[in-house]
Amino acid sequence: MGEVKNDAAIMAALGRQMTQAVQKQTVAASNLANLDTPGYRTLEVSFSDALDSELQAGVMTVTNSKHLGGPTVGAPNGAATSESAEAPDLASRRDGNNVQIDRELLSMSKAAADFSAAQTVLAAKFRLVRYAINEGR
Repeated sequence: MGEVKNDAAIMAALGRQMTQAVQKQTVAASNLANLDTPGYRTLEVSFSDALDSELQAGVMTVTNSKHLGGPTVGAPNGAATSESAEAPDLASRRDGNNVQIDRELLSMSKAAADFSAAQTVLAAKFRLVRYAINEGR
């Protein structure tokens, strides 16, 4: 029975990783779309929001209420959500825009790699389940 719980926890964690990767890609795509918008400020998914999502989902536990401040961001039923905030310490151009194309393309590539890694693990898990089902026949 413990194995089922572990499998469910792993599947949920992989789902959250994929969701966060999509969120990071969406924010980076939005930044790239506003590359030439005067006054546009670069957004990013903050680490604290991702950490709060993991706490809310029960992946990590807080042993003392003074540690980490507890969860503040998250969705019901363990779904991971993150808010985007302005990226700090980026140089602005004359028009007030601070989007850096190289930074955004790198962010999209990292998010794609994270998504792909989670997808590969999920596919392997499903292959094992399919194998177990087919061997029973």
